[in-house]
This record gives sequence, C-alpha cells and structure tokens, in this order.
Amino acid sequence: MRVHNDPEPAPASSPSDASPRPGWMLVAGIYPFAAGAAAVNLFFLSLIMSWIGWPVLSPVASLVGGLVLGVPAAWAFARHIRRLMAQADRDA
Repeated sequence: MRVHNDPEPAPASSPSDASPRPGWMLVAGIYPFAAGAAAVNLFFLSLIMSWIGWPVLSPVASLVGGLVLGVPAAWAFARHIRRLMAQADRDA
C-alpha cells in the first residue's frame, strides 16, 4: 500500500535512470568516512611512491587531499547505496 506523498518509482529506461541521484543527506553522512579513507589511502600511496623517488606527503597534505577526494568518493558510494535501496523497494 502506497502513502499519498510517496511517489511511484519510474521504470528504468536508460542507464541514468538505473542509478538514481542520492540525496545530499546521504552524501553528507558518508562524506566523513570517505574523506578519512581517501586521506589514509593517499598517505600510504605516497609512502609506496617514495620507493621510486617521489616525496612522502605530510599528514596534513594527505588530509587536505582526502577532504578533496572524499567528495566524489562519497557521491559514488551514495549512488551505489541509493541503487540498492531502489532495488530493495522494487523487490519488496
């Protein structure tokens, strides 16, 4: 039974419809974890790249890079979660 304010999901007719846009609240909830993971991975990447002569990033530089790289990572993961939520709604 559908509630009056609950919109009927549109059928997926194109690849862009198959992955609905996530809400900003979902992206904001995932962002701290995505930014932290990106910062740690960026720091470890710089440690590995030091073996071939690249400089090691400072923790602050890695954190700033993680804050920047966390935005697209959070958006991508939120789209994945939103797609799973839509699939669960269709299967229910």
